[in-house]
Amino acid sequence: MVSRVESVEELVSRAVDTFRQRYGQTPTTAVCGPGRVNLIGEHTDYNEGFVFPMALPMVTVVVGRKTDSGVCRVTTTSPDADDPKEVEFPVPSSADPLRPGTPAWANYVKGVVANFKDEVCSFDAVLASSVPLGGGLSSSASLEVATYTFLEQLSPQNPPVTLKEKALACQKAEHQFPGMPCGIMDQFISVMGREGHALLLDCRSMAAELVPLDNPDVVVLVTNSNVRHELTGSEYPTRRRQCEEAAKILGKKSLREATTDDLEAHKAQLDPEVLCRARHVIGEIRRTTEAASALQAHDYGKFGRLMVQSHNSLRDDYEVSCAELDTLVSAAMDCEGVYGSRMTGGGFGGCAVTLLAASAVQDTIKHIKEKYTGTPTFYITTPAAGARVLQISVESQ
Repeated sequence: MVSRVESVEELVSRAVDTFRQRYGQTPTTAVCGPGRVNLIGEHTDYNEGFVFPMALPMVTVVVGRKTDSGVCRVTTTSPDADDPKEVEFPVPSSADPLRPGTPAWANYVKGVVANFKDEVCSFDAVLASSVPLGGGLSSSASLEVATYTFLEQLSPQNPPVTLKEKALACQKAEHQFPGMPCGIMDQFISVMGREGHALLLDCRSMAAELVPLDNPDVVVLVTNSNVRHELTGSEYPTRRRQCEEAAKILGKKSLREATTDDLEAHKAQLDPEVLCRARHVIGEIRRTTEAASALQAHDYGKFGRLMVQSHNSLRDDYEVSCAELDTLVSAAMDCEGVYGSRMTGGGFGGCAVTLLAASAVQDTIKHIKEKYTGTPTFYITTPAAGARVLQISVESQ
């Protein structure tokens, strides 16, 4: 009942096979960048708040090699990516900079190439991913971070950029090329993730604290609703603008600095919808720091209650949930051994994340399948490592 995630080794092997078929050579370099699930702290990152993600075993792999052609050629093996599956573009220069275009998936690669902190050489590359597209598990950041890591191997930087600089370059790439005004969370966790840990990230100071999540009796269930969302539409930018409007009326640089008392004092000046958006963010920032403390103390019951409060706020005040996600969360919470559940990611579809006892997994999945009219996909996950360089096996060579 639990979906099998293609291993990193399998992804590399598949990408190497495609590379040989497409480019007639064997790649010299392989890297990966993970997707992520955010345990709590949704729509807080662009409000300078706290987020609490973990890196996933699901990754985007890039294999490739340096060329002297002056042209970058990239092939994706993802069946869900838009056509064409192959692109090529010249190495950018000040006279001929890269620009966004089609296909959409290539903009993530181009954006990173354009924002790489050193000169870029020409290359051939193949992408393979186990991160579901549009599932709210940050397939975009995993691709960006994997691409940056790949470029670092082709053109080693001296001195190398810091992990923070790398994450910020990937965030800038997403702002400029796909045109998504995302916060910093997705790129940071893809770069900085550590096995057996979640990451409490302060999006104002960019200080990060690793929090152990390594109790074998407790697991994270990610349930994909398989309702796909496209966030470059108006919903995400609109909410971001509403948060900025609320902060301005409250006289704050960001909603991170605001309190519920501030909100109450300015209630009359705030549009009702803007008030709701701000109420979610202010409450969610508090819930996230409380949840990290609860996890440190192994208080899974409290952590779960905060997850449910987060979901209710995202549904009612931020209005980014949907009927499918609400059903997944409600069904999970019916089950014994479940500590908490909530929608995760930007919203409008995608995934729910559930913290539960390992012994409760099969009964919980069975109950969700009975209650949910769609076709969900289930992943049992534990926190994984961040972006890294991989070996190309002798068999692949």
